[in-house]
Amino acid sequence: MHSEDVLAAVGYGLWQWDEGTGNITVDGCAAHLLGLSGGAATHRSSAVRACLHAADYVSLSAAVSLAAAEGTVAESVVRVVGDDGKVLRTLRARAAPKGQLVNGTLHEVHGVPTATTTAAAGDGEWRRAREAFLLDAGRALAEADSTAEVLRVAATLSMPGFSPDGLAVFGVEGDRLSVIGHHGQDPADAALFDMTLSTDYPAAQVTRTGRAIYLASPEEYADRFPATWPLVRPYGRASWAYLPLVVAGTTIGAWMAAFREPVAFTPDERAVLTTVARMLGQALSRAGLHESERALTDGLQETMMPARKPGVSGMAVAARYVPTGGGLQVGGDWYDVIALPSGRTAIVIGDVQGHDVRAAGLMGQLRIALRAYAAEGHGPDAVLSRTSRFLAGLAEEHGSDMRFATCLYAEIDPLTGTLDVVRAGHPEPAIRLGDGTTIVRRTAVGLPLGIEPDADYPTTRMVLEPGEVLLLCTDGLIETGGHDLESGWQRLSRALAAGPANDLEVLADSLVHTVHGPASHHEPGPLSDRREDDVALVLLRRDPDGPTCAVPVRRTILTVSQADPGQIRSCRDDIRALLHDWASPEQVESAVLLVSEVVTNVLVHTDGDAVLLAQVTGMPGTRRLHVDVGDSSDDMPHRRSPGEMASSGRGLLLLEELADAWGVDPRGDGKSTWFELYEAPALPVG
Repeated sequence: MHSEDVLAAVGYGLWQWDEGTGNITVDGCAAHLLGLSGGAATHRSSAVRACLHAADYVSLSAAVSLAAAEGTVAESVVRVVGDDGKVLRTLRARAAPKGQLVNGTLHEVHGVPTATTTAAAGDGEWRRAREAFLLDAGRALAEADSTAEVLRVAATLSMPGFSPDGLAVFGVEGDRLSVIGHHGQDPADAALFDMTLSTDYPAAQVTRTGRAIYLASPEEYADRFPATWPLVRPYGRASWAYLPLVVAGTTIGAWMAAFREPVAFTPDERAVLTTVARMLGQALSRAGLHESERALTDGLQETMMPARKPGVSGMAVAARYVPTGGGLQVGGDWYDVIALPSGRTAIVIGDVQGHDVRAAGLMGQLRIALRAYAAEGHGPDAVLSRTSRFLAGLAEEHGSDMRFATCLYAEIDPLTGTLDVVRAGHPEPAIRLGDGTTIVRRTAVGLPLGIEPDADYPTTRMVLEPGEVLLLCTDGLIETGGHDLESGWQRLSRALAAGPANDLEVLADSLVHTVHGPASHHEPGPLSDRREDDVALVLLRRDPDGPTCAVPVRRTILTVSQADPGQIRSCRDDIRALLHDWASPEQVESAVLLVSEVVTNVLVHTDGDAVLLAQVTGMPGTRRLHVDVGDSSDDMPHRRSPGEMASSGRGLLLLEELADAWGVDPRGDGKSTWFELYEAPALPVG
């Protein structure tokens, strides 16, 4: 005959409480005693609570928690009530911990005073004070959102009838135990309590075993822990309680409460300490998770964004990224500033569909791919075309979770203020003119990235004059607050016009403030968060007194006619004159050779004249030579393979070898062949 059958024969039921899951398992007899239907089964603790008197369930729960923390036997008398609230029977519940569970018995008793009648007999006021304290402590710990705040709350807890004068919280890392927070002792002393878990110290033993330790007197402390008593004696405390901090069945540390006056640690006092320890463990775990998420957010966003403050020679730049108000505070918006092999600079701003980790991951991949294509020296249109093909390939791999992205890519020539802009479904740029007038600059647009792998992206050229400010932004800056594209631009244009153009950092903050409202709207508090979408913005100003505007431009224009090819010599002489103080003599000779080749090609392969425009811009040491040779022919040059003794066909090969950048641009009345050389430092002699 099984022991369960024997117990059932004498009216005893078996039950098991799993505090980690909140489940209570009962056998058939226990189910009958509690009034649970269905016989032997596992129930949520809420189902058992509904069968018991409210005050008795609180006492039972506290007794079970105390037994689990101390490894002792818990006993409580509870009343089973019906649907009408009448008492059906009185039960005695006994329980003892076994591993992570608490096992016990239930049997009916008669004439035994319950927790309520006992309270009425003398300690009802203390119990009410205890319950009020626990409610207040639970509320305060639930509101704490950081480890420091949890420890601050723990240090201010004033327990009913016995308040500790010293507190310490120990955390586990590997096989070591260390103080992560304390109150009521010199902070320098915390280093003494960094120890291994095998140390003969109450907190270490509590962490190892998961069982609370109560030391009611200094004599008891010195007797049980003689090795560490000398460390504790100088504080002059009379009693100590060490309790495990348990979360989901795992001990994450220990909590010490030290008392200046002797404490007997009655069952009621131990129940209060046990409950506080459980709430403290949950609060620390929650705060740690929150801080880990914040660290993940910050680390992810720092990885996605430029590592250094963006800068463009001769121009002022300011940028902002503000995540949406919820979740991990990451999304798909990004900006970047890229140094190009041509010596120019590219500014990129984009927005991947969505506000989740997937969007942030795609954003990071897009940013890396786009930087790689730009570093290869492709033009703005080719960079976006390749990036769109890349994103479309990722979408095919992920099937149903297809995402697209909008993007604006602007290649900047800081010496002339010229910008070549391509857009992939992204909001247009806005320019604040020198007098404060703000206009949205209309530019050609292509499909968002990832929709059509072979999409084309037309280029729009514009010039940023000295003192003008360019604004690039994502749609979160425009449409947040219920605005559509038109009304959002009107709001933004007013803010851009009113802001300080001479301080882009202040201007950037004022634009974000215009959209998000006062700081109280996006800080913890009673007001709701107005951040509906991620925001990224970049401001670019061409400095009116910068080096690119203050240095006069050297320029020469010369027409070489078919009837007078001898003027090619004049072209060479003009180039040498423009570059008379150039740092590298070798570059001067390269420039002379390239001009001679390009002008000669026009005279040989077309029937018209060649128009030479050459100009030098920038400060000495970082100057740029730009040479443009135009003709009236629509025939584009093509690469040839000249023989070893050939006297022609070398023009494009020389451009590729000697020029820092070059190209052939069609015009309405012909074409233009151009190249650039960037001044290099002179090599040391000897």
